[in-house]
Amino acid sequence: MSRNTRRLSAVLVALFLVLSVLPGAVAAETRTGGTIVVGPGETVTGGLDAFAGDVLVRGTVQGDLNAFAGDVTVAESGRVTGSVSAVGGSVTVAGVVEGDLSGAAGSITLGESGRIGGDVSAGAGSVTLAGAVDGDVTVGTETLVLTETARVAGNLRYDAGTFTNDGAVDGTVVRDRSIGSGVGPGFDAPVPSVIPEFVLGVYALVVNFLLGAFLLLAFPSFTGRVTRYARTEPLAAGGIGVLALVGIPVVLVLLLLTIVGIPLSLVGFAVFGLLAWVGAVVGRIAVGEWLTRLADVENRWASLAVGLLVVAILVRVPWIGGVFELVVFLLGLGALAATLYRTYRGQPEEPAADEGTESPDEGAPAA
Repeated sequence: MSRNTRRLSAVLVALFLVLSVLPGAVAAETRTGGTIVVGPGETVTGGLDAFAGDVLVRGTVQGDLNAFAGDVTVAESGRVTGSVSAVGGSVTVAGVVEGDLSGAAGSITLGESGRIGGDVSAGAGSVTLAGAVDGDVTVGTETLVLTETARVAGNLRYDAGTFTNDGAVDGTVVRDRSIGSGVGPGFDAPVPSVIPEFVLGVYALVVNFLLGAFLLLAFPSFTGRVTRYARTEPLAAGGIGVLALVGIPVVLVLLLLTIVGIPLSLVGFAVFGLLAWVGAVVGRIAVGEWLTRLADVENRWASLAVGLLVVAILVRVPWIGGVFELVVFLLGLGALAATLYRTYRGQPEEPAADEGTESPDEGAPAA
């Protein structure tokens, strides 16, 4: 990867991270999980910050969409009234983005039905434009393709190893080698087919359950300490969660902008995404534990199932659902960060007096 390529990558990723921690972004809804779906007919107001394995917008996001995921897709029925800043394995826009599109990914695709109301700034392994861009396009990629249906109302500035231009560009077309050709190998992914929303919801539930089951089987004692901390010290866990959600990205941005720290920062960015997902799941387990203990049931598997189901239902309640999901996420992330720190310092959490000690096998499914 050339120095110019790294600079473009740093700018794009830094832009995404800075947007996600600006004071103005506090009003945006934050969602985390294996798969995040804005379903048909659903409207998210105030913008959306998403950290997940997959992000799929089939409804409307009123405001900006900031997404870090394996695949980020604005489907044909999807609309974002603001701008989209996305970092992922693939970024696909088949719907309408009224603002700008900024992306750093393995592959970036603007479908035939897609339209960008502002500018496009992209660094990717491959970039395909088949839709309309009302502003300028600045691209650094290994492979750039404008199909016959592509239309760029402004200027096209690019650097690419391979460039195919069968589209229409109203402005000037200039190759600028200072941009750098791409950010790495492409990870092309197909546009998701039209899948019923309930199927995607069940898929997300199953993926989260699998992660929770893995945590309970592989790290039962550690997971128990994390969920216990979330239940017994909710204010501390929530506060630490806020600090982690804001502080870690800021540190990664600063490290990223040193250029020489890009590899370490990108690894840290990926690890943080994984920790965020784990935090979201353990937060759900903690909610399940609190509810099952009210019924005098102490079983980790019951806590996992109840927590996942209750959160999956409550997050769909208008207005309250988004706040509830954020609180659960912050509790889980904060408890995870605190327990990791205590474990690193050799200070494992003492069991609460009224809980006793629970063996790693307690609550496991019967053979």
